[in-house]
Amino acid sequence: MNAMSKRVHEADVLVIGGGATGSGIMRDLALRGITCLLIDRKDLNAGASGGNHGLLHSGGRYAAADAETAAECMREGEILKRLAPECIDDCGGLFVAVEGDDVDFAARFPEHCRVAGIPCEPLTAAEAREREPALPQGIIAAYAVPDATIDPFRVVLENVGHAERQNDSSYLPHTEVEAFEIVDGKVISAQCRDRRSGDPIEIRARQFINASGAWAEKVARLAGCNDVSLLYSKGTLLISNTRVTNGVVNRLRLPDDGDILVPGGTVSLLGTSSVTVEDPDGIAPTIPEVDRILAEGAAMLPVLNETRFVRAFSGVRPLLKSAGSEADGRKANRGFALFDHEDQGLTNFATVAGGKFTTFRLMAEKAGDLVAQRLGNAESCKTNVEPLPSGDALRWTQPGAAARDWYKRSDPTDMILCECEMVARSAVDTIMQDAPGAEDHMSLKAIALRSRIGKGACQGAFCSMRVTSYLYDRGVYDSPDGLRLMREFVQERYKGVRPVLWGAQMPQAELAEILHCGLAGMDLTADEDGGTSK
Repeated sequence: MNAMSKRVHEADVLVIGGGATGSGIMRDLALRGITCLLIDRKDLNAGASGGNHGLLHSGGRYAAADAETAAECMREGEILKRLAPECIDDCGGLFVAVEGDDVDFAARFPEHCRVAGIPCEPLTAAEAREREPALPQGIIAAYAVPDATIDPFRVVLENVGHAERQNDSSYLPHTEVEAFEIVDGKVISAQCRDRRSGDPIEIRARQFINASGAWAEKVARLAGCNDVSLLYSKGTLLISNTRVTNGVVNRLRLPDDGDILVPGGTVSLLGTSSVTVEDPDGIAPTIPEVDRILAEGAAMLPVLNETRFVRAFSGVRPLLKSAGSEADGRKANRGFALFDHEDQGLTNFATVAGGKFTTFRLMAEKAGDLVAQRLGNAESCKTNVEPLPSGDALRWTQPGAAARDWYKRSDPTDMILCECEMVARSAVDTIMQDAPGAEDHMSLKAIALRSRIGKGACQGAFCSMRVTSYLYDRGVYDSPDGLRLMREFVQERYKGVRPVLWGAQMPQAELAEILHCGLAGMDLTADEDGGTSK
């Protein structure tokens, strides 16, 4: 392809990374009147923002080891509860110590919370079990804290949607940065590539923000900056097919494996683990990780021994590297840092890294302040006072929303494509037309990111074929490419199903094999970590 065919985009600011922080920066700057172009090498929430347990931290989990981060979580969580209530289940949380836990640590917990400004209410064992009947008899201490859960997908989608409605800000998926053009201490353009077509893309901007999460160090290196140093901590989570508890339940100890259960709508997420990895790409949950998480979780909630788990998944925490943290991600600071890179010789490039999902808005505010000052924009941050508006096309990320909508309309002609989550054809139409980041040629994976398709007990066994067939009927697909995208979707789901194949999930997997291999002709092939995928 010659240079004349290269696509060129221009904006005030290029934001690299379509997770919570990148989308938050996009919205922050758009509210200041600054035009942004947000890009991601995959799609929205492709990294840590889409691979977490959805906990809106009270800060209690970090109160003993990092009071500053704990206080930050508490403040930011309250802001999000006030300004984005449609994305949050303010279910509350408990910290409980069971037989064998450190009694002295449990006794010091209220003081740690006081220092961090976290409300902490002591409960008797009976009061704790009244709140959470699944708790065991042998509770030695219990405290209530203002934990909540948050829908990370809806938050990111709403950030992007709100920014797009403010000005000419826009989002461009499947766009990977390969190099930067730098002249006299300024980045002139980002040389990118469309990962679907292979076509080159040039993006010119006045300011460039690197918010690429676990890939922030690599992107900074492309700009010649050596001041960003990250530790990659892989965390694995298990998803149950039911909501096990009313609120969040934490083990009352320093963070460790399998010590937190987070309800998410109609399901629960059990985790997590911490394994230091060399590269954030190509990670997957393993059976030993699942076994350890379940064993530790069952000590806190014995009912987990009989709970059906439908999937495991892994994400990578991009942690700021510090002395003593290189070998153990549990010891790494959960705070964030903003690098202006001026000591690296650049005046219009910045990186924001580290942090928590709970603190994404604050991270975006700090990055927005820097960029606005550089651009001579005097507008202050508004994301701490401006409610996050809810777009109609975003409600499909919420468990049960599609079912309520379908039953309310009672339209027998609107065929259900995903029975587990009751997602109908009309919901798919709305997503493809109105959801932030919608494309002319949307993959099944992109639709699932913006809805609950494939996230029920069958993990896409039926809906993968139904939705793909519907996309062919609509003319979205008109070649074998649609079947390839379906195969990729099914392979990705099975990567998470394989580590939890026991009990009721075994016949579910056998049914999926019959459908995908027998009916759809998807033979077993070797996958990246040596196993087999449908």
